[in-house]
Parts: sequence; C-alpha cells; structure tokens
Amino acid sequence: MKASGFKRSWRVPFDEPPKPRTRHCDHPGCTAEGEYRAPKSRDHLTEYYWFCLDHVRAYNASWDFYKGMSPEQIEAELRRSTTWQRETWPLGAKTGNRRFNFGIHDPFGVFDEDVVREQNAKARAETPEQAAMRVMELDGELTLAILKKRYKLLVKRHHPDLHGGDKAAEEKFKEINQAYTTLLASLTA
Repeated sequence: MKASGFKRSWRVPFDEPPKPRTRHCDHPGCTAEGEYRAPKSRDHLTEYYWFCLDHVRAYNASWDFYKGMSPEQIEAELRRSTTWQRETWPLGAKTGNRRFNFGIHDPFGVFDEDVVREQNAKARAETPEQAAMRVMELDGELTLAILKKRYKLLVKRHHPDLHGGDKAAEEKFKEINQAYTTLLASLTA
C-alpha cells in the first residue's frame, strides 16, 4: 500500500540553537563573561552582581555579612538565624493553664503540679506516734521510763487547777493525756 503525496523523511532539519545571552562581569572595566553571582548586600540577598571567576573570588574574600553591625546586633541576628527568622515563644507560653485530660500514670507529677503537692502532703503527714511525740516534746529513743517521767512533768505544768480553769490549759491537758495514751499503747504492743 502506497501513501499518496506523502514522503517520509527521517532527517530532522537541524537549526542552530540561538546563542545564549552572555552577561558581562559587573566589575568596572572587566569585559569577561559574568557567570558567577554574588549578593549585593545583606539587606537584598536576592539581588545579585554577576562576576567572572577572578572578580567573584575577590568579592567573596572581602564581603562581610556582619560589616557595620554592633556585637549586640550580630548576636540578635545569629539568634534569629537559628530559627530561620521565624517568631518563637518560650515553652508553655501559649498553652495557658490547660491541664492534660488523658489518663496516664504520673507518680512524679511531671504533668500536674497538684499531684506533687498531694504526694508531698502525704509524705509530711505525721503518724499518730510522731504527733504524740511532738505533743510530749520528746525526740529520739523512747522508753517507758522516759515517757512516764515526761508525762508527770507536763501534767503538773498544764493542769487546769493550776491555771484557774483556763480553757487553753484544759485543752493542752487533754492533748497531753491523749498523746500519753497513744505512746503507751505503742510501747506496750
């Protein structure tokens, strides 16, 4: 089967591509091709000079990004650069007083300060024996003889008859009797 009026040609016409425009070196008096870019200033980092190899080397050797800045300004710029010039906040600043609402075992109170306060309160809570020792003004090793001697001394000192029926003395006397009973029970048990 023969196609009418159509002749195949495997030859593709070869047109010479247009020559790329060449930039001239931006260094004054240089006629070489400017192939290498260099930023114009630290404030305009997207605007460039185009230099030949020799002049870009000289420009880079003499260019200082921080030229004209005080040490405080340099430090501020370095800090901003570490976060890619984005605004940051101190940790927890945007969260407010939000509490976590998921249930996890947090014995050290990492997520909730109330847990720490409760645990500290439990740790500081006195046992009945410790409270009784405090009331009896005793510390250290306790024997039955020491307890009885201290009891007699405190009863004589705080007896309500000696204070003319004073309510505070009466309450202290009751407290001493209760402490004595508690300590006596723990020593004889």
